[in-house]
Amino acid sequence: MQTSRKLYWGAQLLGWTGYSSLIYFAAYVNKPEDITYKLIVQLFLMIFFCLSFTHLMRWFMLKRNWLNKKLVGLIPRLIIISISCGILIEYSLRLSESLLNLNDQENLNIGQIIINIFALTLLIICWNGIYFTFHFFQKSRQQEIDNLSLEASKNEIELKNLRSQLNPHFLFNSLNSIRALIDIQPSSAKHAVTTLSNLLRKSLISGKENLITLEEEIEIVHNYLELEKIRFEERLQVEWELDETLNNFHIPPFSIQLLTENAVKHGISREINGGTILIRTRKDETNIYIIVENPGQLGDSPDTGIGISNNKRRLAIQYKEKADFSLVQVGDKVVATIKFEYEDN
Repeated sequence: MQTSRKLYWGAQLLGWTGYSSLIYFAAYVNKPEDITYKLIVQLFLMIFFCLSFTHLMRWFMLKRNWLNKKLVGLIPRLIIISISCGILIEYSLRLSESLLNLNDQENLNIGQIIINIFALTLLIICWNGIYFTFHFFQKSRQQEIDNLSLEASKNEIELKNLRSQLNPHFLFNSLNSIRALIDIQPSSAKHAVTTLSNLLRKSLISGKENLITLEEEIEIVHNYLELEKIRFEERLQVEWELDETLNNFHIPPFSIQLLTENAVKHGISREINGGTILIRTRKDETNIYIIVENPGQLGDSPDTGIGISNNKRRLAIQYKEKADFSLVQVGDKVVATIKFEYEDN
C-alpha cells in the first residue's frame, strides 16, 4: 500500500511537471520574449491545480467504487468527470491569473477558454486511461496471485483429505468393520464396501474442482459418516437439519467434510459415551450458514489447527470479505460455522 502511494504521487508530480516543462520549452523555442516571471507563475499554478483536481477526481472515483465497474458503464462516467475536471482547472487558472494580474483582459475570450477546456479534457482522459490501465494490470496480477494461492491451498486440502481417507488407520478400521459384518450381515458389508468406494471416488473427483454444490459435499460427508458409524456403532449419532433449497449453492470442496472429520476425531472418539454430531444448513435474508456441532472441548490439536487454517485461507481467497468462519465453545458443545453472504444461484 505504501509503495503504491509513493508510485502514485511520484507519477503525478513527474507527469504534470513534465507537461509544464514541455509548454515552457515550446514557448522558449517559438517566442523567447514570452519567457517572463508571469509565465513561470502560470505554469506553477497549472501544476498545482492539475495535480489537486486530478487527485480530487481520483478520490471521488474510489469513493464511488468506479474501479470495479464494467467498461460499458465506466466510459461515459469518465468522459463526464474529465470534462468537469477540465472546466474546474480552467476556471481556477483564470481566476488566479485575474487575482494576481497575470493576464491581459483581452486574452480572456470565450473561444480561447473553450479550446483550453477541450485540451485539458483530452489530457485528463489520457490521465484516466493511464490510471485505469495501471489499476486493471495490478488487479489482473493480484487475481493471478490469488489463483495460484488458491490452487496451492486447494491441492493442500485435497492431499490432506485424501491422506485422511487413505491413511492406514482409516482403511484398517473401515476394512476391519466390513470384515466383521461379512459373516453376520453380508448385505451390510456389501453396502459398506460400496460406500467406501464412493467416498474415495468422490474425494478424487471433488478435489479437482474449485467449487462443488452443497448437495455433492453433503453426499461425501454422508458416506464418511456411514463408515465411521460402523466403527463407533451407537456411540456415534448423526442429526441432519438441511435446507434443501440450498442444494445447488456452491462451496469449496471438503469444507464440511473437514469439520465433520474434526468432530469425529476430536469430539466423538474422546467421549466415553460418544455423542451426536449435528449438521445444519440454513439461510436468512442476507447469509447462508453451514454449522457442524459436536460434543467435546476445544483443544490445541495441531491437526485441527492446520485444517481450520486451510479452510479460512480458501474462504478468504475465493470469497474475500463475503465469507467467514468461526469455531467456538458453546456449553459442552463445539460449534463450527461457515457463513456466506447470500446470493441467489
